[in-house]
Amino acid sequence: MPSVSYALRFISGKYQGGEFPLHKGREIVIGRSSELEMVLIEDMVSRRHAAITVNGEELTIADVGSTNGTFVNGEKIKRARLKEGDRILIGTSIMKVVTVDPSNNLTEAEAKSQLEKRGQQQMQKTSASTRAMTGNIEEIPLPDLLQLFSTSKRTGVLTVNGPNGTTGQIYLRKGQLYYATIDDSYEMKPDKAAYRILTWEKGTFELDSTEEKTFLEEIKDSTEGLLMEAMRIVDEMQRLDPELPQRSAVLMIPKPLVPPIAELSKDQLDVFQVVLNGATTQGVLDKSRLADCDAAQALVDLIKKEYVAVRG
Repeated sequence: MPSVSYALRFISGKYQGGEFPLHKGREIVIGRSSELEMVLIEDMVSRRHAAITVNGEELTIADVGSTNGTFVNGEKIKRARLKEGDRILIGTSIMKVVTVDPSNNLTEAEAKSQLEKRGQQQMQKTSASTRAMTGNIEEIPLPDLLQLFSTSKRTGVLTVNGPNGTTGQIYLRKGQLYYATIDDSYEMKPDKAAYRILTWEKGTFELDSTEEKTFLEEIKDSTEGLLMEAMRIVDEMQRLDPELPQRSAVLMIPKPLVPPIAELSKDQLDVFQVVLNGATTQGVLDKSRLADCDAAQALVDLIKKEYVAVRG
């Protein structure tokens, strides 16, 4: 049986799509200097930034005194063991440790040449743009990406092209998520927009390193807190989805209304009022002040107790 062979696959940044082999018994030094094994031409990359050592089946990465730091799975490291699937952030490049067929592995010289060409092509495409990072949500889920940005204290606007042509924007200030919007709509509260975007599992992202903006209503929760809440919402929505009417279903208040309104909870009243003003299931999720899962639970309860009916 052939032994396992590893490589670094670039999943975001100007070298996206490239791969660099990690041959056994070798130390790969990464940095901006043209004399190194892996050359990344970026302002945020130091001349000598990090080194990866392959000793048998063991992979180790060490920061070698870089200015902006080396990050593994969102944690800033001095030295760390690596395994398949780990994500490394250096400058604006995110690399993933992958296993490859040893017979198809490039030489270091070939990989270095290909990365150089890829970087030059990307610079020609984006010379007039402030775009810093692009990628695919399937390769690096948004919660993982936000964790990386939080730890590395990035500032900018993360634009996410999500499901059904929907576009979300997440604003970052030194790693802190402080505003979010979907399709440039200001009707949805920014924290709710952030939760909704973080649940998207397919699409692409692009980080623009633009100046900070100021909004009347900014998100105060920590990025870590937002990520935890987003995961709770995902879990709850998966549980509730089978009980919800179709997203396009039109909702109505039965006439006459038999059960007493006084028995409704605060959350149920919130959803009841949205339905009273005319809404579909998706409209309830969008217009309610509640988190999606809480609005969904209230709607399910209202339908079961016959406060709300599905038209037709």
